[in-house]
Amino acid sequence: MSLVFTCSADDGHPADLTLAGLLREHALPGTFYFPIRNQEGGPVLSGAGMRQVAAQFEIGSHTLDHQFLTRVGAAQAGAQIVRGKRELEDRLGRRVAGFCYPGGRYRPLHIGQVRAAGFDYARTTLNLCLDAGANRYEMATTCQFYPHARAVYLRNYLRGGAWPQRAGMLLRALGEPDWERRLYAMFAAAERRGGVFHLWLHTADVEAQSAWPALAGFLAHVAARVPPSRRLSNGALALRSFGALKR
Repeated sequence: MSLVFTCSADDGHPADLTLAGLLREHALPGTFYFPIRNQEGGPVLSGAGMRQVAAQFEIGSHTLDHQFLTRVGAAQAGAQIVRGKRELEDRLGRRVAGFCYPGGRYRPLHIGQVRAAGFDYARTTLNLCLDAGANRYEMATTCQFYPHARAVYLRNYLRGGAWPQRAGMLLRALGEPDWERRLYAMFAAAERRGGVFHLWLHTADVEAQSAWPALAGFLAHVAARVPPSRRLSNGALALRSFGALKR
């Protein structure tokens, strides 16, 4: 079966530069979702750093201040979405087409606000999927590069819906006690079934856990098994899956 691979990173941490180097080394595309600031106190790439990543990779918006949209009123959420896009485009000098909901938290109201702001698609944190998701403004993922306990996968599964489609990957996740073995087992299952394997991560987590060798090894494994024509950015996956957006 044919498998598509896509990778995305959230929060704009300075360690995104390290991830960009790894992706470049293995000729893998990636999508980086940048806020302008992080109200939680985490460091964010400077404008120059953002432009350095943007020279070779797709950039999406992650609100102005990494604001969880469900924690503020409609007007403030809308301002976070619109201003995050505008200021990021000003820094990069080009249009930003993609958006990622901070913390994966959003409501139907926010989907409408993202579309009205002029984004072409939006990514969620729904795991255990082998397709692009239900629609272009709720794009799904397969797994996060993080040493989650198995209970985290179960909670994500129960909250996320689409249970028949996601059950196979849940069983793969629950069947491995070690998180690295789980990652490879889920990828092997995706290879057999085909579809989309979407890896997402926070580089701050990779840095904190000294997990760069593990990530480099997995990306090398992917590059050896997925042909270049089936390695896509999130934006290219949205276009392939949902077609061009009619405005």
